[in-house]
Amino acid sequence: MAKACYIHIPFCESICSYCDFCKVFYREDLAASYLERLEQEIKQKYQGEVFDTLYFGGGTPSSLSPSLLKRLFSLCSLFSLAPSCEITMEANIESLTEEKIKMMKEFGVNRVSLGMETTVSSLQQVLGRPFSKESFEKTCSLLRKYGISNINVDLMYALPFETMEDLKTDLDFLCSLQVPHISTYSLILEEHTKLKIQKIKPIAEELDLAMYQEIEKRLKQEGYQHYEISNFSKEGYLSRHNLTYWKNEEYYGFGLGAASYLFPYRRGNTKSLTKYLQGEFSFSEEKVLREDAMDYEVMLGLRLMKGIDKKAFQKKYGVCLSSVYDYSSLVEKKVLKETSSFVALKQEYYYVLNEVIIAFLDRKRETVANKCF
Repeated sequence: MAKACYIHIPFCESICSYCDFCKVFYREDLAASYLERLEQEIKQKYQGEVFDTLYFGGGTPSSLSPSLLKRLFSLCSLFSLAPSCEITMEANIESLTEEKIKMMKEFGVNRVSLGMETTVSSLQQVLGRPFSKESFEKTCSLLRKYGISNINVDLMYALPFETMEDLKTDLDFLCSLQVPHISTYSLILEEHTKLKIQKIKPIAEELDLAMYQEIEKRLKQEGYQHYEISNFSKEGYLSRHNLTYWKNEEYYGFGLGAASYLFPYRRGNTKSLTKYLQGEFSFSEEKVLREDAMDYEVMLGLRLMKGIDKKAFQKKYGVCLSSVYDYSSLVEKKVLKETSSFVALKQEYYYVLNEVIIAFLDRKRETVANKCF
């Protein structure tokens, strides 16, 4: 049963050069029509579950005008939310006014994710992302003024032309904010983005790795727990919504391009705004076989520092992890560490996670696994 919900708001006031998410330039009339269709989709698909987490992503949800933001919150009255529901909204400081923060607080938003990416002006120009340290600090103060202290800040690194000194400058400012959660992303040059079209080249892998290690070292010094490959938090501030994904649990996704996982189906919505506004919401559907679901469990679980929960795996699939995958050699080589409860990636191998996942899945005990279904 799904206990998490994601709502996609595809509107942005500017388009970043690296972004490949579903997004369009903000227009009030389009946004109003979009919310009407969003309500229709929710009424069609939502089955009445109680949500423990609700996440507004984008795009830029804070780009909505106050009247449309109010409309968005009102249609969410269709949901049953747990009293302790974690409600997150992504926002940019350019569009997040005090009026909107007050509305968010009244609705129940208790977590905000802010895009910083970089403070270095030359790199901001590469990303097409304006930034002001003063405005960013002011926004964090306003959020805290209204009792929203659970703030995440996004940091992007391995940018074209970025130096280690640039990264340290960003880390200095980021740590000065004293926010309880930080998400870090190594730039990926995705197809159909401005950077890819401009044929920008990625930085050297050695520098990318060195930057990742610098981030780990600095944030550990500042008291952050590295709990997922790209995420760091202070005690008690792990992202409950994102843990839903990493634990391979079920979730709803509403809106343009949103994905849902309601076992045994993974569904994706159309990425065409025209079709969405015509009420053609769904685009793809995949029936997930039990064997594939276990592979997803491994791939996602290894992203977590705690690793794959062996007891949860057995409870969910009726078989023990080691009867399906022969990962003993990875433990012997000290790539993985194993306890009675978890199998986890050792810290020195975080950067080559994908290679470890491939090696793990290649060790599936086919004859045993086939008997499990």
